Amino acid sequence: MARILITTFGSYGDLHPYLAIGRELRNRGHSVTLATSMIYREKVEAEGFSFHAVRPEIDPDDRRFFEALFDRRRGSEHVIRWVAGVVRETFADTLPAAREADLIVTHLITFAAVAVAEHLKKPWVSTVLAPASFISAYDPPLIPSALWVTKLRVFGPAFMKRIWDVGRRKSRAWVKPVLELRRELGLDTRESPLFEGANSPARILALFSRALAEPAIDWPEQTIVTGFCFHEHAQSEWAGREPLEAFLAAGERPVVFTLGSSAVSVARDFYIESAAAIASLKARAIFLTGPMPQHLPDPLPPNILCLEYAPHAAIMPHASVIVHQGGVGTTAEAMRSGRPMLVVPFSHDQFDNAARVKRAGIGETLPRERYRASRVAALLSKLLMNPSYAAAGAAIAERIRSEHGARLAADEIELALKEPVLS
Repeated sequence: MARILITTFGSYGDLHPYLAIGRELRNRGHSVTLATSMIYREKVEAEGFSFHAVRPEIDPDDRRFFEALFDRRRGSEHVIRWVAGVVRETFADTLPAAREADLIVTHLITFAAVAVAEHLKKPWVSTVLAPASFISAYDPPLIPSALWVTKLRVFGPAFMKRIWDVGRRKSRAWVKPVLELRRELGLDTRESPLFEGANSPARILALFSRALAEPAIDWPEQTIVTGFCFHEHAQSEWAGREPLEAFLAAGERPVVFTLGSSAVSVARDFYIESAAAIASLKARAIFLTGPMPQHLPDPLPPNILCLEYAPHAAIMPHASVIVHQGGVGTTAEAMRSGRPMLVVPFSHDQFDNAARVKRAGIGETLPRERYRASRVAALLSKLLMNPSYAAAGAAIAERIRSEHGARLAADEIELALKEPVLS
């Protein structure tokens, strides 16, 4: 038995894959501790894992924070500066749990966990959740702060590499507190903690499917693409099960609208415009609206069911089309369902995920600022009427269901336990 410390930070999409990996490791006899924000304590402990609280804390009711987080141009910078700004506190929180661990698993922005692993000379495995984390010159990701940059790919990989190098140098200011801490600890500061410095020299686990992105030749050679790691919820233990089942049984497949667990906080008129689009199509719909009011009429028409929450795996396979924000966790579940999708990205990796969905022929994308009922209705009609989307979706779903991401990730973690620590 080994003691594994898994560190992560963010939304449910940043938590659920690690719960899946943790469950696989626990089934093999290992002891698993998850270190993350206090807001997830109950969820982690309900899965039977040890929980270790680390800062920063997330306030789900802080609307101003989420507005900044999902600013298209500066949202990623905002969250990185925020996490980097409390790196000393996070380091202090992480250190006691890390001392007891035999191996540490890190997330892209758990900067303190990387520093702790190197400081203690512990074996560690790094992970990424979305292809956009690999800033490739051969497969350039869509960066929301500079969507125009990928148009420069026509000038070739050498030119794109120079463009990305400029971005790397600029972003070092975002992680200045991390570099200062690393310098004080006697750790290497030449590589950016946000890019090469986030990568374990032993293994980088890319926790997504090759159906979303095939490895580019300039990805780090120690990268292993595992497939998506799906956290299988206890679907019988949530309050909306009975009304959902009754609604699904009462008519044709509905369009499902969801903004995940974070973007739903800044939905604005998303659900109002969605309701108008559904009315014009005379279709049925399910809205997953989160715990906050979304300014919908009360009562809603009988063709729309509004739920605060439902596990995506319980609802997406029954959809005619899925409309979502493009977070990688939501995208993974939508791809596994095999249903066509309309992706409405807000920030972060969502634009890149949306572009990959479109290239795969399984959906369309619509910028958030252009999300109006008439455009939504037109795109939903296109997705419903053209059978190629459903056919491509079904083929990709079959491929994804044959993958075993959590199992492969656990295999690689076990191998890393047996190897010497690389520096």
